[in-house]
Amino acid sequence: ACRFSETPLFQLLLMHPNLSGFPLDSFSFCFFSFFASRVKDELLKYIRNYETLTESVEEPKILLIGQIGAGKSSFFNSVKSIFRGHVTLQAGSGQGDTSMSNLYRTYPVHDGKGGKRLPFVLCDTMGLEQEKNDEGIHKDDIISVIKGHVPDLYEFNPKAPITGYDTRYRHEPSLGDKVHCVVFVINADKMSIPVLVLITKVDEASIIPYQLSLSYSLFFQVTKLGQELGVPMSAISLVRNYSSETDLDWNFDILILNALKQMLRAADDLLDALILQQCNKLYPCTIF
Repeated sequence: ACRFSETPLFQLLLMHPNLSGFPLDSFSFCFFSFFASRVKDELLKYIRNYETLTESVEEPKILLIGQIGAGKSSFFNSVKSIFRGHVTLQAGSGQGDTSMSNLYRTYPVHDGKGGKRLPFVLCDTMGLEQEKNDEGIHKDDIISVIKGHVPDLYEFNPKAPITGYDTRYRHEPSLGDKVHCVVFVINADKMSIPVLVLITKVDEASIIPYQLSLSYSLFFQVTKLGQELGVPMSAISLVRNYSSETDLDWNFDILILNALKQMLRAADDLLDALILQQCNKLYPCTIF
């Protein structure tokens, strides 16, 4: 059986200040498996029962942005795998220098095969890249996607962003067409770019060789990243996506589901602010 100290989840738990010095590895594998199963069930229940704050947006859109090969498409595949019950590969993903996601895709996720749609939509874009290469998504296209002007299945052109003259351009997007949470996906061994931050491929990073003695190195790296990007530690999630695996693993699932819960909470914050903004327009404050 896999030792608790060798799991990605253990590395994450060690980052919690209240657990410093606590002999977590003394837990038996069986006990921790039971505990992890309970945590996973609670996360699944939270996501399945999630409801937005406004009827005009039933499924908040979560936009994944990141460098080519960072793991955006793999994250969607991993989320879908958890709710499908086995590893799936719907969205194309790869390890090369050229983006495999040339289209803007909005991916709904169903609760099991033929099950009901879950209350969120993951949006995948062409990857970011150095401007000199002209291989990544144009920055103006990112703004258009966030504002809801870009339709599903739109094919990006790195050298020519979408404009209002394009027949596919959505001139009057609804609140539901817009993006409600932006997630920057960062490869753990290439920590540098800003919202929520999703650090992927933690198993491949030299800072996490699954050794207990180096767990504080991970804490230092994540803290440093948060300072550089200007985001709090609570806005950073570490995950390991499914890639070569054929079966589900609760080590992966809990980290992925916890990241997804944070995204839904961030979407709630935006919708809450928009509702307040609308109320202020209808009933402006009067100062005597």
